[in-house]
Amino acid sequence: MKGFCPLASGSKGNCIYLGTHQTKILIDCGLSGKATKTKLASIGVDLDEIQAILVSHEHSDHIQGLKVLALRKKIPVLANSGTAKGIYTYLKQMPQFKIFTTGETFTFGDLEIHPFSVQHDTVDPVMFTIKTASLKIGICTDLGFPTTLVKNTLKECDYLYLEANHQPSMVHACPRPMIYKQRVLGRAGHLCNEECGNLLKHVFHPKLRHVHLAHLSEECNHPATALQVVKEKLGEAAHSLEISIALQHTVAKAIRFE
Repeated sequence: MKGFCPLASGSKGNCIYLGTHQTKILIDCGLSGKATKTKLASIGVDLDEIQAILVSHEHSDHIQGLKVLALRKKIPVLANSGTAKGIYTYLKQMPQFKIFTTGETFTFGDLEIHPFSVQHDTVDPVMFTIKTASLKIGICTDLGFPTTLVKNTLKECDYLYLEANHQPSMVHACPRPMIYKQRVLGRAGHLCNEECGNLLKHVFHPKLRHVHLAHLSEECNHPATALQVVKEKLGEAAHSLEISIALQHTVAKAIRFE
């Protein structure tokens, strides 16, 4: 498949497929090897076609699949040095790493990948913009606050995958411990629906084709709530923009490149 498709999104595991005529990668690998293979097959991609796994940070919901895919299947892992150390600590073995530097654009196949810093509670968390041919894709979850760097980096994207993790009122009302609530709501936690809408409004432009709302909390959010809040923030622009949800257990809407 030549295109972009979230295979799973949420605290139980995150994984995105991105493919061109020349290059096929996964962005994060938080699913089991079996689940990843099954979900890839559902969009017409064989696991053996995957050439690398691009990793944003070392939280288990983004790397637990590396036990099979990086160690057993020997798929190379693209990560910065801080994340690579976290992955090694988690796996207790050394996969085949290709190390990039945060803030420096690099190429892999026909992809131009730019890793940029986000505020999250890991060593050196990054998210990505990826350019292929004339397209720019922005991937940005697991951030507590959209910095000026984030806002500027995500401008002029054709496709966006943005975090709409929670509705603050639902976090306050949930039975979780206060330390959990403080983490989620903090500047190194996760982006709420309203902040997602504000960020999207800031980077919106007429050529933006599609937005996936991602990393929704199953306990402290709801797809309909996320869509409503984000669209309210967007205002009139929401009428001209296709927005869908990247869910935890279901392969999301696939974006097929021409």
